[in-house]
Amino acid sequence: MIFKLHKRTDLALAALRHLDSAPRGRLTGQELADEIGTTIPFLPQVMSPLIRAGWVSSERGPGGGYTLTEDSARATLYDVIEATEGPTVTGRCVLRDAPCPGTEPCRVHFVADDARAVLINGFQQIRAIAQGAQA
Repeated sequence: MIFKLHKRTDLALAALRHLDSAPRGRLTGQELADEIGTTIPFLPQVMSPLIRAGWVSSERGPGGGYTLTEDSARATLYDVIEATEGPTVTGRCVLRDAPCPGTEPCRVHFVADDARAVLINGFQQIRAIAQGAQA
């Protein structure tokens, strides 16, 4: 079983941390891209899921930029993974990479389900940001 997250998720977590510690509470798109090590063209792919989830607000124009919302303090690592990667529980068999037939589960079905539950529970216990400025 391979567990892999996309770079977008890592960048989203970094963006939340940098916004949480931003001296003015706001970072421009260029500042944020520089801080997290990405490009301006890729930044919307990182930030859109965070904005849709309600953890970040975006304002265009001079004096605009990205800021955390109060809801960001409640976001967990699991929440960010789900927002950026999509659903983690897909009903797909880890061996067949196809929908898991409930009547004939594969040999690792129950072990994989247990492992997934442990991962999800662990990720739900980790806050996405340290709750500095937004606590």
